Amino acid sequence: MKKTQPEAAQVRELLLQALQTEQGGVKIYEAAVASAINDDLRKEWTDYLEETRTHVRVLLNVFEELGLDPEQTTPGRDVVGRIGESLVAAIREAQNTAEPAAAQLVAAECVVLAETKDHMNWELIGHLVEHAKGEGLDVLKTAFEAVESDEDHHLYHTKGWARELWIEALGLPAVLPPPEEVKKVETAIGAARAEQARSRML
Repeated sequence: MKKTQPEAAQVRELLLQALQTEQGGVKIYEAAVASAINDDLRKEWTDYLEETRTHVRVLLNVFEELGLDPEQTTPGRDVVGRIGESLVAAIREAQNTAEPAAAQLVAAECVVLAETKDHMNWELIGHLVEHAKGEGLDVLKTAFEAVESDEDHHLYHTKGWARELWIEALGLPAVLPPPEEVKKVETAIGAARAEQARSRML
């Protein structure tokens, strides 16, 4: 397939949104860790928090290597920032008003929402690396390879936690830690297979 020169302004916008998402993710995980009452989940989110801090550093290095301003604001970045702030606010509100198990579930849902955007950002960066041509793609490739497996893990595993915590809240038998965790899922196909196998793990 012929590689195409990407729109430079949109590449910059994607990177700005990716950085904002990771920076917001640090705050979301800090709040989520404080909501976790399941020891396995608390450990998981604590690990994700440290990995997300590393992702921020990876992206700041990308900005430095490409000569971009990491402080630049755009309407899109501002929206991403507000969404992140609202997720932190939702977690804090649940901590203050809900039972601990319910607050933990709210935190899991907020993490899934944040990681869905985060995962998409990195998928798009990976798409750029594979299909675009031009300067700086080697820098993006290095960053993508450093972060990709973390992002898959964060999204698929937390989706599993949120599902099983909801099932537990409904008074039904839940698999905790979730099948995604037990089977060390790293792909969408693996996540689907793990969910299908959950009935055998009860």
